[in-house]
Amino acid sequence: MSKNSLIACSDERLDKLLHRHIGGSRNQIEHLIKRGFVEVGGKKTTKAGHKVRIGEMVAWQIPPEPSYERGEVDFDIPIIYEDDDILVINKPSGVIVHPAPSVKEATLVDWLKFKGVSLSTISGEERHGIVHRLDKETSGAMVVAKNNAAHEKLSRQLQDKSMGRYYIAIVDYPLKDSTIVEGPIARNRANRLKMGIVSGGKPAKTAFLKLLGGTGSFELVGAKLFSGRTHQIRVHLESIGRHIAGDHLYGFKSHEGKMKPKIERILLHAYVLYLKHPATGETMRFVAEIPLDMMTACETYFEKEKLDEVLDPRALPGRFDDVCSRVRTKRIEPERS
Repeated sequence: MSKNSLIACSDERLDKLLHRHIGGSRNQIEHLIKRGFVEVGGKKTTKAGHKVRIGEMVAWQIPPEPSYERGEVDFDIPIIYEDDDILVINKPSGVIVHPAPSVKEATLVDWLKFKGVSLSTISGEERHGIVHRLDKETSGAMVVAKNNAAHEKLSRQLQDKSMGRYYIAIVDYPLKDSTIVEGPIARNRANRLKMGIVSGGKPAKTAFLKLLGGTGSFELVGAKLFSGRTHQIRVHLESIGRHIAGDHLYGFKSHEGKMKPKIERILLHAYVLYLKHPATGETMRFVAEIPLDMMTACETYFEKEKLDEVLDPRALPGRFDDVCSRVRTKRIEPERS
């Protein structure tokens, strides 16, 4: 493994110093430190909060990719945009983003390597180029960093909210009104497969926008994240008694008898991605085409003539701005254990 280093210019926490210099998420930086891949003053340091003094040398190594046995890449992924710094894709439902010991099938990272895409390395080999992620069953827009400089700048945009996504989803019951939900998210103590609103969890905030009512009690809604927690949209919807169609983990139940078309996946799609180009600073917006299975569901449950209007990607940002300026935040308190 090659070693990188820097000289501290001020007294600072180790995790904050590394995050500022090499990017990646705070969790990734903390993981790197705890696994013993960071040295301060020539000595391994495993405490993220270690105080680095001015003039000390900080060195780090990117760990090698773990050896995982996975299936062959037998899928393709639509590319929305590509240049020397970034790749914007429309991730299909069913594709896992990055490898893990429990993952046996090929992942998005495997596909990127199979295609020979040049990727950043600051998040480690198994997360090559991955700046942000989507759940396995969620489809939609993602940006991949093709070099470390791009990765660092995009990671900062995630922190300052100059990069983000607008989602669309079909939910089982209409929202009472467009709303903003806030509640801390952590692993569900009763079911480790789920996340939940838990005391001591990480702060999380989501805006939900009513878009279009449909047959039965289905409703098409929009969602915008102000934070990036695992299962955030699903958890915040569950907290107000709503569920995404197809999301049986969080409580969706077929309430219309036979459903046409049959729901095979969670009907959640990252529709619009906005960011500033890491090299030019240009504000860019990308639209991920709604996949056929979700579009078929939309055309089945909602009036097609109205769909074209509410799914106009140019109008969505303004509608969210209006909601966020006039709607009070609904704070969900964690359940007492």
